[in-house]
Amino acid sequence: MADVMTRPEHVATEKRRVPRSTHARIWSKWDKLIVVLMITIPTVIVVALVWFPAVSTVILSFTDWNGIGNIGDMNFVGGQNYVDVTTNYPPFGPAMQHNLIWLVVFFFGPTLLGIFLAALLDRELRGGRIYQSIFFLPVVLSLALVGFIWELIYSRDQGLLNNLFHANVDWFGDPNINLWAVLVASGWRQTGYIMLLYLAGLKSVDPALREAAAVDGAGEVRTFLQVIWPVMRPVNIVILVITVIESLRAFDIVWVINKGRNGLELISTLVTQNVIGEASRVGFGSALATIMIAISTVFITIYLIQVMREQK
Repeated sequence: MADVMTRPEHVATEKRRVPRSTHARIWSKWDKLIVVLMITIPTVIVVALVWFPAVSTVILSFTDWNGIGNIGDMNFVGGQNYVDVTTNYPPFGPAMQHNLIWLVVFFFGPTLLGIFLAALLDRELRGGRIYQSIFFLPVVLSLALVGFIWELIYSRDQGLLNNLFHANVDWFGDPNINLWAVLVASGWRQTGYIMLLYLAGLKSVDPALREAAAVDGAGEVRTFLQVIWPVMRPVNIVILVITVIESLRAFDIVWVINKGRNGLELISTLVTQNVIGEASRVGFGSALATIMIAISTVFITIYLIQVMREQK
């Protein structure tokens, strides 16, 4: 009986049966349906909510469309909207300048501070979990809500700052200082976001690198700059791209304060004012939005190139 069970033809039969049953289990009708749904549904959502609006914005930027009610009057005007934006639209210059200031302040303020806090929390300080929760708390709040919170601090009549220092400063109304006041409020939220990203990256660093640096006599600062920082290059690229995108799409907190006027002009607020404002210049606003897309695409491309290099 044992000889029969160990015959070559019997073994071959058993080997043939396993693949057939396995193949039938993996590629059943329900499995195929699930795979199709997992591919189709996300694709449809991304195309409908990301690619279609983006492509439509670029196309509309070459028209003079003024809204849904005037769709029959839409005409192709070529690059005239872009010419008008850069030469005949006074708020565009200040908006570009403010976005650039936003980027520089975010990079040298919340970004570096978030990295510093992440490096401290990575040392397993006593009460580190509590500090991490405190610093991360603003991240879960929307920028609109952050604006309302800081309105209580900056309010001219009942604000905390003016009552504390017995001053009468219109923090959000004075065009000479309101941008900086808003940057402090927005940076309060951005710091916790950068801290969380960088802390997650630090947790993934091989401890052997730190041990090797300690054996070589390197201090903590030298170890971070010469060992940890180069290893964190992918995370650094991600943070750089996020900082640029956040500085470009800053909108909520500014719109809550004064709808992007009186010293708080940003590209995003100009887009909103032209697309859904009283003027309803959809084509002109789309040109502004396309400029934002083009700037963001540059940094997104840098990030994708970095990712592909890491994969290779």
